[in-house]
Amino acid sequence: MQKTQEIHSSLEVSPSKAALGPGDKGYRRYEIAQGLKTSLAAGLGMYPIGIAFGLLVIQYGYEWWAAPLFSGLIFAGSTEMLVIALVVGAAPLGAIALTTLLVNFRHVFYAFSFPLHVVKNPIARFYSVFALIDEAYAVTAARPAGWSAWRLISMQIAFHSYWVFGGLTGVAIAELIPFEIKGLEFALCALFVTLTLDSCRTKKQMPSLLLAGLSFTIALVVIPGQALFAALLIFLGLLTIRYFFLGKAAK
Repeated sequence: MQKTQEIHSSLEVSPSKAALGPGDKGYRRYEIAQGLKTSLAAGLGMYPIGIAFGLLVIQYGYEWWAAPLFSGLIFAGSTEMLVIALVVGAAPLGAIALTTLLVNFRHVFYAFSFPLHVVKNPIARFYSVFALIDEAYAVTAARPAGWSAWRLISMQIAFHSYWVFGGLTGVAIAELIPFEIKGLEFALCALFVTLTLDSCRTKKQMPSLLLAGLSFTIALVVIPGQALFAALLIFLGLLTIRYFFLGKAAK
């Protein structure tokens, strides 16, 4: 009987938290703290990559303020890495725009399950859409329930801060070291490779990995000069075909 009471009491919400509501300052502080806490794990991975980005900015010959400018206004790690390289390589504006669209097109699908509906303020809602990055989506997908506007926005602001301050740290380090560090442009690619391998531990994801490899192989053979762009288009087509086949098989 005593053990049952202990279990029951452990499941009860404390009176102070139960009484909190969206209009209470205590509620807002609690939700903001939870949002910041939720961001820590992914933020620890974002910050060092931000440092690598800041180092790259200086090594490519940009001024130091370009790092926070890119990070603040673009806020898309893979796109930022690509854009600074494309600009240095004098790539046409159309090519930069198309590459950005293809790289970030996955974000369109994030919106279907991202808890944006909890954000009612139009300015906060606009920022939440702008700051919808892979890490934010991954965290909300892993914890689909319990989100409030304060918790969601504070988490996204935290992610934004990790990235911006990581870039500034990288800029500071680049100014202190007298030599160029090779391979920094591979930092984000290495992270994506790690995430891909981690997601492919289950057999369910293996077909997508094989299709990606096949797409890039075909692109290298057919259009070696534009392999990345061609591979993305081929992969998109193969995924679409696979989706329709799986849909028919399910019926």
